[in-house]
Amino acid sequence: MHVFVTGGTGIIGSAVVAELLANGHTVLALARSDSSARALESAGAKVLRGELADLDVLRSGAGQCDGVISLAFGRDYGSPDALAQAIAEESAALTVLGQELVGTDRPIVAVSGTPWVPGRASTEADPLPTDGPVGGRSRSVNALLDLASRGVRSTAVRMPRTVHNEGKGGFAGLLTDQARRTGVAGYPGDGTQRWPAVHALDAAVLFRLALESAPAGTAWHAVSDEGDAVRDIATVIGRRLGLPVQEVPEENFGPFGPIFAMDQPASSARTRDALGWQPTHSSLLEDLETIQP
Repeated sequence: MHVFVTGGTGIIGSAVVAELLANGHTVLALARSDSSARALESAGAKVLRGELADLDVLRSGAGQCDGVISLAFGRDYGSPDALAQAIAEESAALTVLGQELVGTDRPIVAVSGTPWVPGRASTEADPLPTDGPVGGRSRSVNALLDLASRGVRSTAVRMPRTVHNEGKGGFAGLLTDQARRTGVAGYPGDGTQRWPAVHALDAAVLFRLALESAPAGTAWHAVSDEGDAVRDIATVIGRRLGLPVQEVPEENFGPFGPIFAMDQPASSARTRDALGWQPTHSSLLEDLETIQP
């Protein structure tokens, strides 16, 4: 399959590109910079130059390929306005990519987040929350999945709070960055809230499986660790960086503060049973042991 990939140089995207190429697919990847283009070409992908906001470029990329994996998202989450802008840009991109595939029965796999359900681990059957600071992302993915009724094999891979590789990535990576800046390995609330996690290389396998075989209109959970306590995450970060570990106000984490404070474990039992996905790489707490002081 010839696959158009956006976001192909991020922690998830680079793993997805490598996974596709290693399993007989070819890749056309969006690149917004010379350095991204070089990295993608070195990996073995063909490059289409453009930004996520270049909707005509996205339309062209999807039209040239047998399927699409959409991973690109803005880099600035430092303020509510910046986060809202990134969500709006992603929404417009998903709309264009989905519309290009209407009536073709070709696949498109979008990235989403695992939902949170009070008192239990969320499952693939639980709806995405459409309110809150990232509710717009859920609305965009839901609209894409609705295109299943219009001849698009649209699916979503729901990612946990942390997608990690070599001690980097996801919400745990943001905690690490914050610790380096402030000199404290901090966590919001009492730290007993749980975050699900997955290694990027395991997540990449699920994106490939969804592209190849997932039915239209379905959502899947890329969850390896059902829920790691945030205090345990911060403890490893603090030990690796030689910093004190303590509770800090959730406001310290900007627009993500309310999300950081939530207990949000997630299950991937249905995904494993239906698609045969089996994570094999290190857990989050094991991977964080690779953080360098």
